[in-house]
Amino acid sequence: MLIPHDTRIALNTVVDLVNTEPEDDAGSGAADGLADVAALYDFVRGHNVSGVGDLGNRDLRAVLDVRTRFTEVFAAPDAKAAADLINQLVAAAGTTPQLTDHDGYDWHVHYFAPGASVADHLAADCGMALAFMVVAGEQERLRRCEAPDCGRAFVDLSRNRSRRYCDSRTCGNRLHVAAYRARRKEAAR
Repeated sequence: MLIPHDTRIALNTVVDLVNTEPEDDAGSGAADGLADVAALYDFVRGHNVSGVGDLGNRDLRAVLDVRTRFTEVFAAPDAKAAADLINQLVAAAGTTPQLTDHDGYDWHVHYFAPGASVADHLAADCGMALAFMVVAGEQERLRRCEAPDCGRAFVDLSRNRSRRYCDSRTCGNRLHVAAYRARRKEAAR
């Protein structure tokens, strides 16, 4: 699956945004990664979100609402449900597609309107990246880690759609080592 650079960046951003949520289904007890405005600034800087000025509590609340909606997209049972959620997000953000070539990046499309809030920026750009996944018939690539104590979101970009864990070096490896030890223990009996 060929994914343009800007779409891949938006997919990574939406995954990281969803993964800032506290208390995932696995009950890890993780703290909210966007607990305050300072954390929002860190997120924006860490993801090179362009055109963001001063941020306040209103921006934080709006981004948390967008995060909740993106979480619902990852939990959508089918493409129709995902499409409905994405359509609501990008419509509310007032998408205004425009070509740009800033900060050393080649031509790419921004979907947010000039001067948009950070929440509208994320909803528009990340929402359109998710829309492209649905249009390509790849909604099932929007997944949650299968490790029993994880549940983090990720986009499975493997060729055969076989990725099961958010990170094979942590969750995947931990489960494989545990299974190996269990087999060895059983064989030693």
